[in-house]
Amino acid sequence: MFALGSRLGRAVPPSTWTLPLALATSVALALPVLAQTPATPPPKAAPPPPTAQPRPPATKPEALPEARTIIDKHIAAVGGRKAILAHSSTHATGTVTIAGSGLTGTFEIYSAKPNLSTMKVTLGGIGEVFEGFDGQVAWNKSPMTGPMLSQGKELEQKRFDADFYADLHDISRYTSIKTIDRTTFDGRSCYKVSLVRKDGGEDFDFYEVESGLKAGTLATRETSMGAITATQAVSDYKKFGDVLQPSVVKQTAMGVQQVLTFTLIEYDKVDPAVFALPADIKALVK
Repeated sequence: MFALGSRLGRAVPPSTWTLPLALATSVALALPVLAQTPATPPPKAAPPPPTAQPRPPATKPEALPEARTIIDKHIAAVGGRKAILAHSSTHATGTVTIAGSGLTGTFEIYSAKPNLSTMKVTLGGIGEVFEGFDGQVAWNKSPMTGPMLSQGKELEQKRFDADFYADLHDISRYTSIKTIDRTTFDGRSCYKVSLVRKDGGEDFDFYEVESGLKAGTLATRETSMGAITATQAVSDYKKFGDVLQPSVVKQTAMGVQQVLTFTLIEYDKVDPAVFALPADIKALVK
């Protein structure tokens, strides 16, 4: 669902938080192969991800707003809780570029409440990358990995991230939510909010001080290649329907930066059939 994470209430659909991980692993596996092809120039190093830079120490500690106040300011800025809860599904399309590699493509993402999501990325030189969660089974497949199921901690994290209204940050999903700093993130003055999940993991959200809009997220997730830390910076907010959404998402993981540009976000038009498991994924489910 838009607001990342994220699905109304999220800055981006749920799938786009796992999108950098699915793509990063596929690109990481594909680049050595592509680099051996004479027609493909060697990939350039991806630009560094946005970092949170603490301000110089002040003579007097600054009183930081409560995390709930910061989150609610973002919710109000994108259209309000009522507008967010009025929608039950989203469909988004756009383009994706892998920085420094020359790889470009398109993406399509579907999300629905309570926690359904599926996405497809078509990337030149690699092919189609899929990922989904049907409320019980989390899965992904690509030309580099074939069909795969998520298990254990990875499955539970994908269940958590698929929450359609995740960026409303219901306290029942966390053991603590608190503001820990005022810092610079992606060149913007932001409040840094710590969100400790009930599984013990900690995510960090960044919200612009002036506008209140969410600027990005820093989080670590389990994948088939181990734990991966990803940074997501969102910008260029535009009105899609009755909700303000970021139209540009820069996500960095495993040294791979993906730039997603949303061209369409529409609400409440999703056929539930899109969340059905593909045949090759069904074959893996026991």
